[in-house]
Amino acid sequence: MAQIEALTAEFDDIVAGTDDGSSDDEHDPEGSTLAFERARVSALLSQEQGYLAELERAVDRVTDGTYGICTQCGAAIPSERLAARPAARTCVQCRPS
Repeated sequence: MAQIEALTAEFDDIVAGTDDGSSDDEHDPEGSTLAFERARVSALLSQEQGYLAELERAVDRVTDGTYGICTQCGAAIPSERLAARPAARTCVQCRPS
C-alpha cells in the first residue's frame, strides 16, 4: 500500500508538472523526459495494483481454506515458494511459463 501511495503521489507530481500550460511534448526540451517518466510511473503503479489484487485473492484463499493448494493439480505448494511468492496459486511444476 505504501508503494502504491508513493507511486500515486509521484504520478500526480509529474502530471502537475506538465500542467504549466505547455502541452507540446514534442517541442518542449523536457517533454519527452516527462512523458517517459509519466509512462514509467504509470506502468509501475499498474504493476503494484495488480500485485495487491493478487494478495487480496490470496487472503480470500486463506479464508476459504484453499491457500497453499495448487489450483492446477491440487498438490500442496511448498512453503519455500509461498515465502518467496505469497500470492502463488500454483506449485512449481504447474506454474505458467
